[in-house]
This record gives sequence, structure tokens and C-alpha cells, in this order.
Amino acid sequence: MRVLGVDPGLTRCGVGVVEGVAGRPLTMLGVGVVRTPADAELGQRLVAVEQGIEEWIEEHRPEFVAVERVFSQHNVQTVMGTAQASAVAMLCAARRGIPVALHTPSEVKAAVTGSGRADKAQVGAMVTRLLRLAAPPKPADAADALALAICHIWRAPAQNRLQQAVALQAARAPITPKGRTT
Repeated sequence: MRVLGVDPGLTRCGVGVVEGVAGRPLTMLGVGVVRTPADAELGQRLVAVEQGIEEWIEEHRPEFVAVERVFSQHNVQTVMGTAQASAVAMLCAARRGIPVALHTPSEVKAAVTGSGRADKAQVGAMVTRLLRLAAPPKPADAADALALAICHIWRAPAQNRLQQAVALQAARAPITPKGRTT
């Protein structure tokens, strides 16, 4: 499985590609950051993020795109920029028919470090160890993108089995005249 992880942001959008399957050693295929100038007009910044993500998709041909789920922060401006960059990443994937998975920061931290409250240094250290890198990717946005990809590779098989079970159960459940299952 090849996954493009995206840590969305307007100034720095972390991107990282990891290949592998759960239970086996993983391989990093690329890591970086799509940057935009903070003083540029919003529309131009979003176009730059789109172009950067498109280049990563074109070069690495991921089977899945894992994006950090935007969560509430106190700084509305930061949340808006993160949400906009996140939407651009999802749009780029959807345009090519690539499935998108959203993972919360705590899900990613728990998957990679074992603790949903791990700090950036712990995430970077574990990404370095899991991918057998010489040093943690810099900046932290790049390490976070790789962590997203790792999280998806490890969680996808269980999520797929759960979705299949729910779909099977729904298909077997009889429908009553009022549209309710019994």
C-alpha cells in the first residue's frame, strides 16, 4: 500500500509518502513541505498548495491519501487556513479517484507512539525509528505527514474489515414498511 500523508497548512503543508503493509517494515519514498508566502493573497496560496500536492501525487502515484482531520483550535485564522489546505488535498485526491482518509491528531499520535498525547518530538523520533531514517524529518510538518501515512497503513486493514461488516449487516437487515430495520 502506498500512502501520501498530508499535514495541511497554508504556510507549510507537510507531505510524505510511505509504502508498506501492516506488520512489515515500512519504506519512506519521499518527504517534504509545500510552502507558500504568508503575505501572498489567499487564492494564490491555495493554488500553490494545489500545485504542490498535484506534483507529489503525479510523482509518487499513491493508492490512498491520508489527511489530518481539522480540529477546533482557539485561533480561528489558523483553523481556517488548515481547513482550506485540507480541502485542497482532498480535492486533488478526489479528482484522480484516490480514496481519502481523515485521521485526527490524537489517532495519529496513538498509532505511531502509543500515546494520543505524544508531543512533536516523540512523533518525530518514532517516525525516524519506524522508517529507519538517519534523523527526524524537518520541519515537524514533514514528520507529521509521514506519521499520517504510517497511521493509515496500520489502521486501514481494520477499518476496511469494519466497513465491510457494517455493509454486510446492512444488506442482511430486513427493511420494515416505514424504512426502519428490524
